[in-house]
Amino acid sequence: MTDGTRPERPLTGVPGPAGRHVVVIGGGLAGLTTALALADAQVRVTLLEGRPRLGGLAFSFQRGDLAVDNGQHVYLRCCTAYRWFLDRIGGAPLAPLQNRLDVPVLDATRPEGRRLGRLRRDPLPVPLHLGRSLAAYPHLSLAERAAVGRAALALKGLDLADPALDAQDFGSWLTAHGQSARAVEALWDLVGVATLNAVVSDASLGLAAMVFKTGLLSDPGAADIGWARVPLGELHDRLARRALDSAGVRTEVRTRVTSVSNNENGGWSVQVPGETLEADAVVLAVPQREAHALLPPGALDDPDRLLRIDTAPILNVHVVYDRTVLRAPFFAALGTPVQWVFDRTGASGLKHGQYLALSQSAAQDEIDTPVAELRERYLPELRRLLPRARGAEVTDFFVTRERTATFAPTPGVGRLRPGARTKAAGLYLAGAWTATGWPATMESAVRSGVRAADAALGALGRPRPSRLFAIEEAAA
Repeated sequence: MTDGTRPERPLTGVPGPAGRHVVVIGGGLAGLTTALALADAQVRVTLLEGRPRLGGLAFSFQRGDLAVDNGQHVYLRCCTAYRWFLDRIGGAPLAPLQNRLDVPVLDATRPEGRRLGRLRRDPLPVPLHLGRSLAAYPHLSLAERAAVGRAALALKGLDLADPALDAQDFGSWLTAHGQSARAVEALWDLVGVATLNAVVSDASLGLAAMVFKTGLLSDPGAADIGWARVPLGELHDRLARRALDSAGVRTEVRTRVTSVSNNENGGWSVQVPGETLEADAVVLAVPQREAHALLPPGALDDPDRLLRIDTAPILNVHVVYDRTVLRAPFFAALGTPVQWVFDRTGASGLKHGQYLALSQSAAQDEIDTPVAELRERYLPELRRLLPRARGAEVTDFFVTRERTATFAPTPGVGRLRPGARTKAAGLYLAGAWTATGWPATMESAVRSGVRAADAALGALGRPRPSRLFAIEEAAA
């Protein structure tokens, strides 16, 4: 939000209806959710975003005729808040869920013809829904599969409310529960790196347990995967902006907030170049370092703890071929630097050939690697994994880097994450990095917006909008 972009003139949006006024700073998923929830409760809202677009770190851009997502984003059926958000902006049909969890997993170290395994569910109760898949999973030995089952049952028994889980690392817990290095690679990290943006040894047991309990051990369909079949900008910018406009939200992009302060009337003043906005409440829906820079004195005990919430990068490698080399919509890989590969051909608008996006999480060792080196590393791996790629021509190869893609889910991070309320009356926080109980996902961002809106509405004496808060999971 404080990216230095300065508008040429004062804000030009038309003010909303008279009454209580809330300024939401930040137009990512957290800010969008907050603004929509408040507007649905008949609160006048102004949304300010420093970038020229909405959507935060889940966005798209043009590269010639290609519509490119900055990174591959997915969600699960258990992501009830993000699913509400998609419904609210009219985007659910554009980001459908699998009918049933099915993840192809290729092991590059096995002979061709014997590389494919699958993680999929059956229409059975938990934990039987994954029993057949685990029993037949070829990338683990029989003994390793049995040990995974025992660890899963132990994980299911953990109390997510126990603060001690936050202080322990997931890798040590897995070792103590009989998990081999192969089991970690072929299952726990396969899922955990993609959802937590950290390997098991660097991840909080509390956050890891939340992911696996909620996604795999709560409801048979909880882990069914959904993803956008259109560019993310279609959802998080165009459709979101249309929903904001319809709700009466005043939305201003390319607008940098320079300060937030109490005013003499007991409200808040938000300073932008050329204008001061007066508000009854303010929501800071920006990354933790930007929130720290805007916090007025006394708003948080130990505000510097926000600076101790580390970040973790994600690297995305984009490859365009002159022909189709992958028949499945996506796959995960073992025995190779490649993690997850998605077919983005249709979503990108590509007319000929195929466009694959490689999503590389926990990419600390590669985030600054030159493109030429990444090309030399990943193209041979794709040829090794995909026989059809061996005779195909690469027509484009490029990389997108998000150096601060997520907060790092390290042991102890839970005690650093603040809630929605601050000690300053009328000032609230939102963002995937706040205390939602979830790792840094689109779901966490939307949940944080729900909580910030809920807190603000309570202070303003306004009723909750039933179409959001009737979803108990989203408000929890």
